[in-house]
Amino acid sequence: MLEERNFKTLVLGVGNRIMSDEGIGVHLVERLCDKFSLPEEIQVLDGGTLGLDLIYFLEGIENLLIVDAVQADLEPGEMIRLQDDAVPAFMSLKISPHQVGVPDMLFAAKLRDVVPQRIVLWGVQPSVVELGMDLSPLLESKMDMLMSHVLEELVGFGHQAALK
Repeated sequence: MLEERNFKTLVLGVGNRIMSDEGIGVHLVERLCDKFSLPEEIQVLDGGTLGLDLIYFLEGIENLLIVDAVQADLEPGEMIRLQDDAVPAFMSLKISPHQVGVPDMLFAAKLRDVVPQRIVLWGVQPSVVELGMDLSPLLESKMDMLMSHVLEELVGFGHQAALK
């Protein structure tokens, strides 16, 4: 029997933690859970590189907040906010079957009719994408601002976080 889930909002950090700045989403959700108490209707998930396996977590979700590294031809460390239909949802060509990302997951979610009502993506242009467990100094310096944006989105979704 599957566990009953009553989450309204999913905060999803994605990326490859062992590739420096590519893991910013994972670093963000880890710090969010360490520093803040969140209401029970919020699920925070380290999505890592799970790709299509994340679709299960979208079922019944009203609000999806994604944090990820993005290649958006911005200056390293710049942030971009995309909402709803502006968040890419398409099947892209891959070099490897392990390269399934957020657009692929959202495309599959549309096919399964489990797309949340509201989707917000906070993306950060990476500075360093190479083997390493830590964020670059530049992206590390942006974490407080990124956390602030995530907390503001949660308020917009009707949630309040409290410092632990």
